[in-house]
Amino acid sequence: MIRAIFFDLDGTLIDMDEPKFDEIYFGSLIQHLVPYGYNPLKVKEGIYNGVAAMMMNDSGLTNEDIFWATFNKFMGRDCKVDLPIFDEYYKTKFHVTKAACGANPLSKKIVEFCRENFEILVLSTNPLFPELATNYRMSISGLKPSDFDFVTTYENSYHCKPNPKYFIDLMNKFNLKPEEVFVVGNNNYEDSECALKCGIKSVLLKGNIIYNPKATHTFDEIECEDLIDYLKTLK
Repeated sequence: MIRAIFFDLDGTLIDMDEPKFDEIYFGSLIQHLVPYGYNPLKVKEGIYNGVAAMMMNDSGLTNEDIFWATFNKFMGRDCKVDLPIFDEYYKTKFHVTKAACGANPLSKKIVEFCRENFEILVLSTNPLFPELATNYRMSISGLKPSDFDFVTTYENSYHCKPNPKYFIDLMNKFNLKPEEVFVVGNNNYEDSECALKCGIKSVLLKGNIIYNPKATHTFDEIECEDLIDYLKTLK
């Protein structure tokens, strides 16, 4: 019996043009930081490497700690003292990235159905962003943190997809067995293959599916408008 639904965010509950998002995100963040003495090239290099370090995180430290340790190394100083400056960006300027995102008009209805029909609902977005950014991104489809029992962010997570420990951490948090969890995503490797390694079943939503050649299995694919009917079969 399925007790918990884990939802990916990008390409699942919101639409996303990833190359365009990266271009807007890095451009606007760098523009925000330059007046505070940050070197544009170093910022971009530091963030790319910080993200790569979080993706590989298996240290026992949070993704937040790993990001800042890596970013500081590239910047040559302790930049976390400037956290209020970064927070200001996410509060006042991060919204420009919406130009690369789109609302999924069915997301709210799907989440409300899951709230009413399943015990636990998790926004299992890859925890590479701070809470402020994650909250804004989910709001694009009219969602808010209180719609979920837990939202993974870089502050509260110790692993990233496709490391199976990411899903194991979530199962441990809610005392769940693999057969009690179902994952909805759009990436055949980071979502479905990662879940499968834990014994968790999943489905991919058509429209924004990312086919990673590293995936060694095939997975069910459905249209978003058919998801509620699909989930009803899991009850």
